[in-house]
Amino acid sequence: KLALKWMWSPRSPFYSRPRLNRDLFSWAARFYRASNARQVERAAPLLRDLNLASRELYLRAADTGEDFGLSKTGLLMLCKTPRTLEEESHTAARARELNIPAQVLNPSEIAALEPNITMDIAGAIYFPMDCHLQPQRYLAALQDRIAANSGSIHYNTPVTGWKREGEKLAAVLTPTGEIPADHFILATGSWSQDLVRDLNLRIPIQAGKGYSLTLPNPIQLPRICSILTEARVAVTPMANTLRFGGTMEIAGMNEAINPKRIEGIINAIPQYFPRFHPKDFKDIKPWVGLRPCSPDGLPYLGPTRAARNLLIATAHAMMGISLAPITGQIVGQLIDNEPVPFNMAPLSPDRYA
Repeated sequence: KLALKWMWSPRSPFYSRPRLNRDLFSWAARFYRASNARQVERAAPLLRDLNLASRELYLRAADTGEDFGLSKTGLLMLCKTPRTLEEESHTAARARELNIPAQVLNPSEIAALEPNITMDIAGAIYFPMDCHLQPQRYLAALQDRIAANSGSIHYNTPVTGWKREGEKLAAVLTPTGEIPADHFILATGSWSQDLVRDLNLRIPIQAGKGYSLTLPNPIQLPRICSILTEARVAVTPMANTLRFGGTMEIAGMNEAINPKRIEGIINAIPQYFPRFHPKDFKDIKPWVGLRPCSPDGLPYLGPTRAARNLLIATAHAMMGISLAPITGQIVGQLIDNEPVPFNMAPLSPDRYA
């Protein structure tokens, strides 16, 4: 109901561009069927376990000296109204049932926890176990690790198809030639669905466009990540900069920037942080990216009947950075025929095949 209401506002956090598209209708029907309490009960414990395992891998990497700006300060769900605070309190109670710490805080308690920024809110939910990092530094660390282990990265090399040999794949096809391998891992985000059509594999994905703006010299710099709950805007301190990100725009493989969506993010910020003003963002260039969203909120992770030596690792939606390390570990375990300590059935890439 809320999504349908938001559809009529060009500045709302959610939008789906109406279009005659078979993949969109099929995805929407599956999304509707998955939007129920039973699916939440099924998915929540698994997502909890994957996230906590991924968090532990991040901590280990940081302990070994990899510097990607990991911060263990938690997350604040900032609520503008008492009604939203009450709703989020129920979410906090559910989190505690899953053994995830969550505290309901009033404005004075939040000010004591986060004294570096002025807020105008009714209260917040604090999740102390949450972390954040700087994605560009994390990717740089991964690239360095690949190079150190004699790996190679082929930039600007689009995959145009596959070369099969019986039940296995022999190579990926590119404009510059074939790239052979013993194992193939498809981790191509919102582009994954099109890349497996020739393999007769169906992994329904819709691209959820999101925007962000980063202030290089914010007037105030919080210590803790936060989400402006009603506006669905994420606020992330990264070193001396402050990033604001939001919106979920289902509009196909379209990376065009919609100015109304940017306005929606910018106009929401002073409602929670009154020291900020829309003019602060006057010369800030927006960033846009496509999140790969499955219909049931779970990624596609694991082997597929489409090819014996192909593993799928995609559709993490807004949990891509969060689940990256555990996804990589699981893929490695599967390739090495090691046991995986998770129930992989709900993540099967063949669940819609």
